Order: sequence, then C-alpha cells, then structure tokens
Amino acid sequence: MVRIFHPLLFLLGRSTTDELQKQVEFLKAENEMLRKRVPKKHIFLEPVERAKLLKLGKELGPGIRQLITIVSYSTFRRWVRKEEGKGPTRKGRPRLATIVRELVVMIAKETGWGYTRILGELKKLRVGPICRQSVKNILIEHGLDPGPRRGRGTWSDFLRIHAETLWQCDFFSKRIWTPKGPQQIFAMAFIHLATRRVFVTPGTFKPDAVWMETHARAFLDHAAEEQLPCSIVTCDYDDKFSKAFDQVFKDRSVHVKRVGPQAPNLNAFIERWIQSLQQEALDHFVVLGKEHFDYIVSEYVAYYHDLRPNQGLGNVLLPRPHGELVDAAGRDDCTPPPLNLAEVKCEQRLGGLLKHYYRAAA
Repeated sequence: MVRIFHPLLFLLGRSTTDELQKQVEFLKAENEMLRKRVPKKHIFLEPVERAKLLKLGKELGPGIRQLITIVSYSTFRRWVRKEEGKGPTRKGRPRLATIVRELVVMIAKETGWGYTRILGELKKLRVGPICRQSVKNILIEHGLDPGPRRGRGTWSDFLRIHAETLWQCDFFSKRIWTPKGPQQIFAMAFIHLATRRVFVTPGTFKPDAVWMETHARAFLDHAAEEQLPCSIVTCDYDDKFSKAFDQVFKDRSVHVKRVGPQAPNLNAFIERWIQSLQQEALDHFVVLGKEHFDYIVSEYVAYYHDLRPNQGLGNVLLPRPHGELVDAAGRDDCTPPPLNLAEVKCEQRLGGLLKHYYRAAA
C-alpha cells in the first residue's frame, strides 16, 4: 500500500492545478465503478481506516463534500464531531425511568384503572414529570387496555373484594352403615374466604327445614364468637336451602346469594375443601353410624385448623380466629432454630391417616 501511495503523492506534487482536477475526476470515476461491483451496499471501515480518512478529510475543509464517496458527508461530519467531543444533542423528552414504568403497569394490573386515573395516583405519589400520553403509551406497550375497566367486574373480583365478610356454604354426604342398614348421611359446611376457617354441622339423615334453621343459627353464633365477619353467604340452588333458611340470615342482616347451577367454580372454595375432607379422610373409612361419621369429620376439622398448612395461603397454618398469624411450626416467632432430626416428631390422627410433624422441646 505504501509503495503505491508514495508514487501517487509524487505525481500530484508535479502536477498543475488543471491536471490535479483531471486526476481527481478520474479517481472519482474509478471509485464509482469499483463501488458498483462491491457486493454489499454498506462498507464498514476499520478504526484505523476511519482515522486516516478523518486526518486527510479535515485538511481539505468544506471541499471534502465534493470528494467523499465511501460514506455520506453527514456521516463524515458526525465522525468529526465525535472525535472533537461534540456528541449529538439528544432531542425529545428523556425516557421514563424503568421503575416508573413498572409502577404504572403494576397499578393498572391491580386496579383496572384507565390511564387518566393512574396519572392521578402518580401525581399523588409525586412521580414526575409524566403526562397522560406517556402513561397511555406504557400501557399499550405492555398489552394493557389504556381505558378503564367497565362493567360489574368478574366473579373473582367479587370474591376478592368481599373475602373478609364472605362465607361459602355447601352440603356433602356419605353412605354409611347403621343398624337399619346402609343410609345416606348429610352435613353442611361453611368456609370463610379470607381466613379459610370452616364450620361443619353434625351429620343428619334428614336435613329438613327445622334442622336447616337450627344449624344456620348455630353457624351465625359460631362466626360471631370467633369474630369472623359475615355479611354474604353463597350457596347453590339445592332445595334444602329453603326460604326459612334464608330468613334466618336475613334476620341477622346477612345476604344469601345463590350461584348458578352446574357452576362449581362459583362456589370453588367450599367445593375444594369438601373434596379434601373426602379424599384425605372420609373415603378411607367404612363408616359405622352417625357418631363415627361425626368423629371423623371433627378430627379432620381440628387437624385442618391447627396442623395442616394451607396451600392457598402460601403453605402456612391458618390464621388464628382473631387474625393472629403463626409460622409453619406453629410458633409466633418466625426465626427457625437449627434443624436436628432427632427433635422432629410425628403426631398421628385417625389411626395414622392424618400426620403432623413438629419439633419436640429440647
């Protein structure tokens, strides 16, 4: 390259102005022909090559505009500015911080609010500066509807909003053996959505109106005693939930809400609890009489309330009746001591069917 470059400079040094102009024209024409035969449209220069073009081009001044062909003149000027430390001036508003964008998305997902309502919350939190259009753009980028959620909401929204005062109720039954032969026994269970605590009636062979009214009152007394609020009770359209049953709740200012037929998801919490009772306890026994049935159910309820971690609440024990939380070991403090297998003991109920592990006192 050096051997070619030196003779070229020697030739230019000996040439007149007119000859130099003709040589430049010739070199430009030759360069254009070569560029047409380059396979790629864009030519990428090495740093050393770029530095050489800058050095030679800056000496030519504005005349470089008429000569340069390997890159555009604007690209060459950008190289010059970058070399001189005069980077491009950023135009437009700066991009919002990532944490602000995450906050917008979080509020939208948790509330279903539109972008104008979210903007109000951001201003209240003194997050800014930010405009309505920015909030709207963020929601659209994350696939969220920028408009507010309309209508009455979903059933899940209803359950979440009313969980603190909402109970679900349903019947369960089992065929048992009695002195009179096999009979179907029934019981009624209630579950409080916020705490997952349950109330189960004794079994009966005849869940008539009198029995229903008696145990409806017993349930309400139990909820009041345990300080678990009750303003709504959901149940299905079973004929056993009669008008007299509803009247007991109405007298206590509790609304009974029926859920649709063949829609177990609408009463899913109590349905799931009954399934656990049956699969973990009742299905394992040939039940001999009503007392045997009540004993199995009461043992499971005690085990469920005090010893069985609840998967729906993050695998911890159920809150105590007055809202006090305990850790999975049944202690108020959540700092676990060092593990020693010799201290781990197993407590059994219902003949070993229900097991509970705990740490023996040192």
